[in-house]
Order: sequence, then C-alpha cells, then structure tokens
Amino acid sequence: MATLPYPTIIPGLRSPADQVNGLVYFGRMLDKIRLAAAGKLPEGWQAGLGQKMKNSFDDRCCKFLRIDYAKLEAEVLKGGRSDEELLEWAYAHGRRPTDEQIEIWNAFMTKRGWRDAGTQRLNERLAEIGLPAGTVQTMFEFIDLDEGRLRLNR
Repeated sequence: MATLPYPTIIPGLRSPADQVNGLVYFGRMLDKIRLAAAGKLPEGWQAGLGQKMKNSFDDRCCKFLRIDYAKLEAEVLKGGRSDEELLEWAYAHGRRPTDEQIEIWNAFMTKRGWRDAGTQRLNERLAEIGLPAGTVQTMFEFIDLDEGRLRLNR
C-alpha cells in the first residue's frame, strides 16, 4: 500500500469538530460543497461527497437532519447565506433535532472510531499515511491529524 501525502492541507476546510449552532460536522460538509464547486477539493475526495458513500460522515449528517444532499448542495451553491442560515434551511426542509438529539449526535460523531465499528477503518486510514494503529483514537482526531490541525509529539 502506497503512503498517501500527509498532511493533506486544504485551505478553507474546517475541522469536523467545529460547530454551527452547536452541531458538529455540518460546517465541514458546507465547506466541502463550496470547495468542490470551486475545484479546490482533491479529486480523490469526489467519491465521498454527499450521500454517494453509505455511512460516510456526509451521508450520516444528511440522514440525521433528514435532508437530501443534492438539495442542500443546490442551496449552498446559490450563495448569499451564512452557515447558520443554511442550518436553519436544513431544519426547515428536514427536521429540527432536539438539544438532546444534537448532544447524542455530537457524542457519536466525535467518538467515531473509538472502540466501535469504525476502529478498523480508523486503523486502515492511519496505515495509509504511515502511522501505527492507536496514534489517534477517533476519526475526528485522524481528520485533524491528516489535515495538519493536530500535531503528534514524536
């Protein structure tokens, strides 16, 4: 297996842990939509956008909000709306989760890969960039490591 470029720095792509009105990941999905439209998202990332890949973080976020990615994408690309306004659009066209549902969503997402069904994939991703299993404990940490936001003490 060839080692992939590491870190993968993509200006304008925020951490998955960054929140929009208390919800993790949604802002990153918006960034990916905007960056893909501007031709600034790596080609290899195109297959993982939206709901193309079952159980990708984009897919999970759309399912959680009960929105169609293509409709969200079209709304984002119209421009002129803040991330908070786009989240309100998603709530109006899908569902508005309760504070407790958002808390559960945030906990699930931020811990994905830690002692769960995502651990194997996390370890595969670490191997792809030449790091041993256990270097980080969650997919959010891996993403931040891979994209240069998290530094290892070596």
